[in-house]
Amino acid sequence: MLISMRDVEVHFELRASAVARLIGGASETIKAVDGVNLDLRRGEVLGLVGESGSGKTTLGRALLGLVRPTSGTIEYAGQDISELPERQLRALRQRLQMVFQDPHASLNPSMDLLTAIGHPLRIQKLVHSKEELRQRVVEALERVGLTPAEQFLAKLPSELSGGQKQRAVIARSIICGPELLVADEPISMLDMSVRAKILQLMLDLKGDLDLTYAYITHDLATAKFFCDRVAIMYLGRVVELGPTEQIFADPKHPYTRALLKAIPDPDPDRHVPRDLPRGEIPDAAAPPHGCAFHPRCPFAFEPCGWEARDLRALFERRWIDLGEQALAEEAPLVAALDDVAPGQAEVRLPTPSGRSIGELTALFDATRAELPDDPIWRGVESVSPEGDELVVRFREGIDPGLLSLDGVDVACHLHDPSLNPTQVSPSRS
Repeated sequence: MLISMRDVEVHFELRASAVARLIGGASETIKAVDGVNLDLRRGEVLGLVGESGSGKTTLGRALLGLVRPTSGTIEYAGQDISELPERQLRALRQRLQMVFQDPHASLNPSMDLLTAIGHPLRIQKLVHSKEELRQRVVEALERVGLTPAEQFLAKLPSELSGGQKQRAVIARSIICGPELLVADEPISMLDMSVRAKILQLMLDLKGDLDLTYAYITHDLATAKFFCDRVAIMYLGRVVELGPTEQIFADPKHPYTRALLKAIPDPDPDRHVPRDLPRGEIPDAAAPPHGCAFHPRCPFAFEPCGWEARDLRALFERRWIDLGEQALAEEAPLVAALDDVAPGQAEVRLPTPSGRSIGELTALFDATRAELPDDPIWRGVESVSPEGDELVVRFREGIDPGLLSLDGVDVACHLHDPSLNPTQVSPSRS
C-alpha cells in the first residue's frame, strides 16, 4: 500500500459579510471532502471521478499536503503526512508530485524550459552543477517526447503548443523521481487530437518509472481507458469504489449509472436513453440530510433522508408545470418551508394570514395526486392538520456507509438488505 486515507475531511469556512457578523450571522462551512476512506495501491492508477464540486480535486491536493485536512489521517511511508510541518512536506514532494489541469497556467511565462523544468532539482538540491542540471532536463524532455531536447531548452511556454506545454509539465513532475503523480484532469484543456497521446505517454511513464497515479477526471470515458480502479465521488464522499471493468459492466450506485448514461455516443443515429438525474449537485455548505444523492435519485425510498427542502423542490417542479398564476397563489401557503432547519423529522406549516388550513391541505393532496410516483412520498410518514398548522412527518433518514458487494464498495441503501428496499432498486425497476 502506498497511501492510506482514513476519515479524511477537508472543510472550508466561508466568512459571513461584515453586516451579517454585526447582527450575529454565522459563517458557513463547505464540506469539500467529507469523511473519505481510501487506499492507493503501489503501481496502480486510481481514478477519482465525479461532477464539478464533488471534492475530487480537493482530495487530490490533500494527498500532497497542498490542502490541510480538517480531520482524519493520510499515511505515507509510515507517517501521517497531514500533520507534517511544511519543511518536511517540501522534502516529501520529491516523491509526491502533481500535474495540474491547465498547462498554460502551470508554467511561468518568463522562464525557459531549462529553468522551469530544472527548478525542482534546485529546490531539492539534487544537482551540483549547471551541466548536471542541463543533462537531467534533457533526459526528462526526451522521456516525454520533446525531441530533440536541445531545441526546447531555450523555448518559452508561449512558443509551445498546448500538448507540448503539458509534456513539459509532466517532465517537470517526473524529474525528481517521484513515486506518486496526482493528475488533475491533465487532458481536459487539450485539443481532442492530442488527448490520447498524453494519456498513452502517462501510461508509458508508469511502466518505465514504476509510478502510481491518482487520476482526477469528470470523464468516465477516459477513466475506463486509463484507470485500474475508480472511486466515484459525490459531494465530498466516495459513493462507489471498485475495479474499473467491474464498475463499468455493473454499476451499483444510481449516481454511477447516471454518469455512465451521460457518456456521449459516437453514433448520431443511435438514440440511447439518458435518464439523467434531475437538478444539480447540491450546495456543499448545506448538504442534503441522509444520502446526499437522494434529491436527485429516482430510486430513493424511506431511509434516504427526506426533509423540508425536498418538499419545497417538489412544489417548485409543480409550479414550473402550472405557471406563474399557480406560483402566486400557492407559494405563500408553503413559504414557511424556507425557514425549516435541515434534517428536521417534523415540519409544522402555519396557515398564512387570510388563508385556511383547508387550502394548505388541498395543495398537498393535489400535488400528491399529480405526482404520485415522486420518490419523496416514500419518505413522508404522514401529513395531518393540527389546529391552524399542517404537520408533515418524515421517516427517519440514515447516512449510508460503504457496503462491500461483489468486490465493489457502494454507499447506497438500495443494497442494504436490513433496510428492505422493496420494488425500488435499479435492478428491479
